[in-house]
Amino acid sequence: MHETLSRWLASNAGDDTLAEHPAVHTIDEALIHVPAMPGLMVKNLFVRDEKGRRHLLVIVPFDKRIDLAALGRLLPASKLSMASPQRLQQHLGITPGSVSLFALIHDSAQAVELVLDQAVWEAEFVQAHPLRNTATVALSHAALVSFLAHTGHVPRIVTVPAAD
Repeated sequence: MHETLSRWLASNAGDDTLAEHPAVHTIDEALIHVPAMPGLMVKNLFVRDEKGRRHLLVIVPFDKRIDLAALGRLLPASKLSMASPQRLQQHLGITPGSVSLFALIHDSAQAVELVLDQAVWEAEFVQAHPLRNTATVALSHAALVSFLAHTGHVPRIVTVPAAD
């Protein structure tokens, strides 16, 4: 785990829990391997616009299928698609399978926009990988707000359109 994130979690996460588990790369694997813990399990998508000028971290409940075209119209952002592993490494310093809101700690340039689904924002606790996919943290809403203040990211809170 990134040293800065470890220090932040130790100082700010309070009663939030950390669970170690086998590596998970998909929601299906997480449902099997992440132990029962408080909080909303989420899905994290790192997407880019058509020209690759905008990069967004989109966080929704784990079981929501996202309509990227409708999300693009809502934001607005042209032709959203999944960003490459190279862009993920460049902007958030992580590899596929480890994407979570905690990766924003690497985005000191504020190059990544954070889009949170309304349900994620309203959750009492949210589950997130602490920069590795072998652990999950249950982060309280207050700690989430504190973390975003620490990174300087202001979330765009929307009802992310679901795919039919």
